[in-house]
Amino acid sequence: MNEKKKARLRRAQKTRINIREKSAVRLCVYRTPRHIYAQIISANGANVLATASTVEADLRTELTGNVNAATKVGQLIAERAKAAGVTKVAFDRSGFKYHGRVKALADAARESGLEF
Repeated sequence: MNEKKKARLRRAQKTRINIREKSAVRLCVYRTPRHIYAQIISANGANVLATASTVEADLRTELTGNVNAATKVGQLIAERAKAAGVTKVAFDRSGFKYHGRVKALADAARESGLEF
């Protein structure tokens, strides 16, 4: 494993420990160069309550690795979280920098009514 990935996983681990201490439901984001994924995970970490990603058929009509796609995923995850009865989450960016697609997803989820 390269050093860059090790550093990202170390940052992610620190964040997840803090979220686990608060026992909060978390919005976990993962990105690749081509896609972005979001999950709402229960406080104990055992259940996935909602998911959204650019891999889904309705979001694959356009480019999937850009800010516009991340915005759509953020809106979709907020809608699905509300349907699952979740309104407040802790944001887990998985060690990725808070800019670009990660920031676009977070802003769209906030605008759609998710609190974090």
